[in-house]
Amino acid sequence: MPDISVTTLLLLCLAAAGAGWIDAVVGGGGLLLLPAMLLGLPHVPAAHILGTNKAVAIVGTSGAAVTYLRKAPVDVRTAVRIGGAALVGSMTGAFFAAGISSDVLRPVIMVVLLGVAAFVMLRPSFGRAEAGGPVTRRRTVTAIVLVGGGIGFYDGLFGPGTGTFLVLALTAVLHLDLVTASATAKIVNVCTNAGALAMFAYQGTVMWQLAGLMAVFNLAGGMFGARMALRKGSEFVRGVLLVVVFSLVAKLAFDQWTA
Repeated sequence: MPDISVTTLLLLCLAAAGAGWIDAVVGGGGLLLLPAMLLGLPHVPAAHILGTNKAVAIVGTSGAAVTYLRKAPVDVRTAVRIGGAALVGSMTGAFFAAGISSDVLRPVIMVVLLGVAAFVMLRPSFGRAEAGGPVTRRRTVTAIVLVGGGIGFYDGLFGPGTGTFLVLALTAVLHLDLVTASATAKIVNVCTNAGALAMFAYQGTVMWQLAGLMAVFNLAGGMFGARMALRKGSEFVRGVLLVVVFSLVAKLAFDQWTA
């Protein structure tokens, strides 16, 4: 573990707890945790930051997934299939990442996110309840290919907001309510995080001691967020979703401006 002050360590642990809560409710915890780690550990290589972030995130995501599974009606088999496709997609995206400029991608993602926000605000019924009846084989295949493979590819290629995109896409394709979509997204996230963590661990870029401490707080935040989402329902998740989407747009705009 790097030599860091007690104050910095405490702030990183609090950021991990907050990121766990955001991730559990609607995804996007990396918007908080990664900047916090980059600011708090300015002399640590970026690869070690990313590897440690994955080791922290997988613990909170797993805790949130277990919490959801106890009460939310999640189709685990379908979620794991989507997660497998997302894992393959993320590896493919990472392969092509070196040849893609993030300066080109940021404006496109910002436009997509603003369109998503407008759609959610103009459609109050979006994600409140199952609107399309039972999940058909065609919808399941679409979710595996487009949601798993497509968003997984985006995660490997660029990454920001992957959890949020998963929730939105699962809601739209499988006609899930937002709480069930968040629960399903957590299982998919566990699959993709496991693959990424295995690669980072193989490369030796995980600070395990720091990750272990932060993971305790991330787990607490994730389980608390999952319980809150289950208790308050889809309308609460919808509100958090909009906040996270606009925060992501603001961050991408800032990154584009300072690039």
